[in-house]
Amino acid sequence: MVAPPFEIRPRRHPRESNAVTSPASLQKTNLPLGAAQMVAAAFFFALMATGVQMASEQLPSPVVVFFRNSLGLLFIAPFALRAGWAGLRTQRLGEHLLRTASGLASMYCYFTAIKHLRLADAVLLQYTMPLFVPLVEGAWLREPIPKRVWAPIGIGFLGAMLVLKPGLGLFNVGALYGLGAGLLSAVAQTGVRRMTSTEPAARIIFYFSLVATAASAVPASLVWSTPGPTDIVVLVMIGATATVAQMLMTRAYSCAPASEVGAFTYANVPFAILCDWVRLGRLPDAGSVAGAILICTAGVVMLRRRRPPNPE
Repeated sequence: MVAPPFEIRPRRHPRESNAVTSPASLQKTNLPLGAAQMVAAAFFFALMATGVQMASEQLPSPVVVFFRNSLGLLFIAPFALRAGWAGLRTQRLGEHLLRTASGLASMYCYFTAIKHLRLADAVLLQYTMPLFVPLVEGAWLREPIPKRVWAPIGIGFLGAMLVLKPGLGLFNVGALYGLGAGLLSAVAQTGVRRMTSTEPAARIIFYFSLVATAASAVPASLVWSTPGPTDIVVLVMIGATATVAQMLMTRAYSCAPASEVGAFTYANVPFAILCDWVRLGRLPDAGSVAGAILICTAGVVMLRRRRPPNPE
């Protein structure tokens, strides 16, 4: 296996390190603020997913992806440029590109899953992301997978099977895209958590939106369909809610360790169920509810078990 050009493993957060740090370099943990920001991010991500579901009824997924990125760029540009061009200088361009590539691929998979599955099911499959993180690190970085994480991984994927309902067609296109979104999101979120040690939220999102807009323009042009007035309103909503959610999520990771604040990302699941019920009057069946409980429980346990040990 060829080693990656740079390590994608999350850098140990200053609050998670056993090393002694100076008062100037030590950042205070603010879990309540981080949790509130993550829950708010989950709410806006659920609204974004609802907008994607609505837009996908009229437009091809590549077109929706392009507008989501291009409008997101318009929303984030004023914040990113507020400090001038000097504020966009980075020594971590390679990591920005990796985060963008994996994040954009995850977005294509996620939007396609939303188009083919119920909203809550698509969100749940995308939120298998924490289950894939140790597998990605083991396959790519050749790191041993801790024995203590195998149980939650198994529980989480059992939950995914309940959501997918094997007897009713496990390997449908929506299911595969949903799981693919979770896998690729594991790489993207690892990059976000690592970069927050030196990169402000606006810079991370600006580089993602800039590169993703340029990259997604090509496939969108191949299947182009001009959106109508109603579609434009929905697309603007997607771009706005996605940008706000990314800002909140990135700031949440800078407030507290991922092992503590990451669990609150699962607030997206009940928000998605609520949006599906309000818009279409649909509620998940018993299998999906059981799967949701297993996936969310496994994800939270994974985050806690991957936390570095306390200093002795």
